[in-house]
Amino acid sequence: MNKPEVPDFLRNIRIVLARPSHPGNIGSAARAMKTMGLSQLWLVSPKQFPSAEADTLASGAVDLLQSAHVVETLGEALSGVTVAAAMTSRRRELTAPLAVPRELAPELVARAEGGEQVALVFGNETFGLSIEEVELCNRLVTIPGNPAYFSLNLAMAVQVMTYELFSHVGLGVEHLKSEGLAATSDEVEGFCGHLEQTMAHIGYFERRNSERLMRRMRTLFNRAGLLREEIDILRGFCKQVMRAADGHVPPDKS
Repeated sequence: MNKPEVPDFLRNIRIVLARPSHPGNIGSAARAMKTMGLSQLWLVSPKQFPSAEADTLASGAVDLLQSAHVVETLGEALSGVTVAAAMTSRRRELTAPLAVPRELAPELVARAEGGEQVALVFGNETFGLSIEEVELCNRLVTIPGNPAYFSLNLAMAVQVMTYELFSHVGLGVEHLKSEGLAATSDEVEGFCGHLEQTMAHIGYFERRNSERLMRRMRTLFNRAGLLREEIDILRGFCKQVMRAADGHVPPDKS
């Protein structure tokens, strides 16, 4: 199966890093974005960018750094945006409702699919977003965690949010599944018969109840969902065991 392509509407979602102080976090955030099909990176007054450290930690996502939009204010980064979600982990005296990523992600994806520009806004690693920056956004999001210790790295937060978005895009993992043909019940039964013959040949049933044991073996292999290729491997193994039992041991290749 060919690899599916991520939908074009993901280009309508931008990741905005406000005043990032560590270039490595910028690179790691770019990598997190690309793994989830996002490509629009906006940087507001980064302390150090571009940098070799950012390139290194971006790994195969350097292209996102090269195309990043660098601006001076958050207002510029939100130009044309209809839904801006501010990431926050602090209690704030604001009227906007506070949501967790899983609650908000469906709306953000639907808005982007409808052609709107959507932004996820992340604050400085040390101080987060200022109250003025939060007021420029119309959604508040927090990633729930251990109340006694909640210290999420910037790039980790980006990864969590982008994964939640991607999980609502509709791309599964079918392209990663094996394309081998499933074994038929006749083929599984044929192997079980071969296995029973092999076990009898090497004396495995001498002190065991062969009928009961083979009933359990059949249940095991029927439950396993074997492929035809795997049946061939197992039957080849049985043949080799019987040859070895008869003294026909292949030469050592070590």
